[in-house]
Amino acid sequence: MAAYRQVGKLLGVSARLSRPVSLAGSGYQSSRLHWLSHNTGVKSAWPQKPHLVVPGRTMFVQTQDTPNPNSLKFLPGRIVLEEGTMNFAGPRDAFCSPLARQLFRIDGVKSVFLGPDFITITKSDENMEWKVIKPDVFAAIMDFFTSGLPIVNEDSKPSADTAPSDDDDEVVAMIKELLDTRIRPTVQDDGGDVVYRGFEDGVVKVKLQGSCTSCPSSIVTLKSGIQNMLQFYVPEVESVEQVKDEEEEEAAQV
Repeated sequence: MAAYRQVGKLLGVSARLSRPVSLAGSGYQSSRLHWLSHNTGVKSAWPQKPHLVVPGRTMFVQTQDTPNPNSLKFLPGRIVLEEGTMNFAGPRDAFCSPLARQLFRIDGVKSVFLGPDFITITKSDENMEWKVIKPDVFAAIMDFFTSGLPIVNEDSKPSADTAPSDDDDEVVAMIKELLDTRIRPTVQDDGGDVVYRGFEDGVVKVKLQGSCTSCPSSIVTLKSGIQNMLQFYVPEVESVEQVKDEEEEEAAQV
């Protein structure tokens, strides 16, 4: 328990958990009569006019705020990915995921992140209110899960996680174990993820995903949280640096 309190202290979990998080009114239940939005870009065989639908199954999608005001976490109450996570910085990355492609058809969606049981949506315009985007995201998620389509294509795999491998030396194995068991669960709880990208000359390279990608407090998470913890348990670690893909660099400049 003492180790977990130390983790909470380093990552600032206590401050995050102390703020009120209300899910009341933030869910969307498909067993109700509701109007389907036509802004998702999903073709339908129904007449192109407003109509009422009563789904055969009950599905309740909840939302949860993240430290990033431009990212929102959607919880469909079902398994999203059996293992690992997948980050889609833009529509070009979503070729392997029917779900991500459907979400990118919604106006205002900048990036999509798939976790074990959640979907994080990052909006492209910080001035656009979430109440404008949420109804379309709710409808797209519920329509997708009732369609029977795979979330990702069979030949596609989630991004490599941080689990230790037989080829790792003792230091790298310890770094990966800490990331996988102590750090990632907390970051995923905030709608993001951190993936190991290498260790060289005392520098641990990681990639932030989901809500962490453009979060104003990402540097604090990186240095005060991840770096402090790794240095506490692994003296060989001198610093932690974030690496970005070319797609993310281009998106950050838009």
